[in-house]
Amino acid sequence: MDTRLHSMDMQTAMSQGTALPTVPKTADLEKMRETAQDFEAVFLSQMLKPMFQNLTAEAPFGGGAAEEMWQSLMVDEYGKSIAKSGGIGIADAVMSEMLKLQEVQ
Repeated sequence: MDTRLHSMDMQTAMSQGTALPTVPKTADLEKMRETAQDFEAVFLSQMLKPMFQNLTAEAPFGGGAAEEMWQSLMVDEYGKSIAKSGGIGIADAVMSEMLKLQEVQ
């Protein structure tokens, strides 16, 4: 995005009184990276959930509330693992936006 356009959007938002997210200038880059990666992991988990919705386990080893909970935790871990190994680029985009917000303040 063009930086002039981005700053115009920020000025418009400020003049209209809409709240902008704030990022402290002293924010640790490692913590910001972790937050961006966590965001990507949650997104990926949500996208993976439909793949596992109709899978059923055969008796006597599956089924019930415990099966549903385990499957949910497994999908969350898949999302974390994919994000940690490079993901699909969402963490990089989020990190970039966080740094831009830090520069504006």
